[in-house]
Amino acid sequence: MTPPGGARLIALEGIDGCGKSTQAGLLAVALGAHLTFEPGDTPLGRALREVLLHTGLPGARAETLLMAADRAQHVDEVVGPMLASGRWVVTDRFSGSTLAYQGAGRQLDSPALRQLLAWATGGITADLSVLIDLDVERARGRLSAAAADRLERLDVGFHERVRRGYLAEAAAQPEHWAVVDGDRPIEEVAASVAAEVRARLGWPGAERS
Repeated sequence: MTPPGGARLIALEGIDGCGKSTQAGLLAVALGAHLTFEPGDTPLGRALREVLLHTGLPGARAETLLMAADRAQHVDEVVGPMLASGRWVVTDRFSGSTLAYQGAGRQLDSPALRQLLAWATGGITADLSVLIDLDVERARGRLSAAAADRLERLDVGFHERVRRGYLAEAAAQPEHWAVVDGDRPIEEVAASVAAEVRARLGWPGAERS
């Protein structure tokens, strides 16, 4: 679903430790876009994030529904209004994360997840999802064990499934996904991300080539 007024929604996706949050921030600055994230960029979302990542122990289905609730509120309060105003939006995680983490990682039913996502987002989808791809062991080496959240502490097998899930989504929908090698210096990754955005979507304030 393309928002009115030329606004675009770009999602940075990837496993924990891949560098997507850094790249989301750099891309938002380069674009002059609004930077947001999931879960937690609304008052309700902050409470859900605490349950999801720090204090709670939800089961796989409950975890999925809590993530969907965060996304619904995120779309209602942040993403939807920004796009409606004509502003480009860069989000650190969006629907691709649910398909990778709860679909592939938790091994939940993908068709049911897609129906849930369509309902939670009101039909809003990312114009481009950029996967910052990185080997799981390399990504885990970047994380602080002391500060790791509940999902980051899950076993290597879980994160391998998540990575494969992301790559499968990107392969199945190449028109909506770009895969960028995250095992390079930050500046090189940022340049590749910007190049993918420019080639696929153009640039704010410029005519699309």
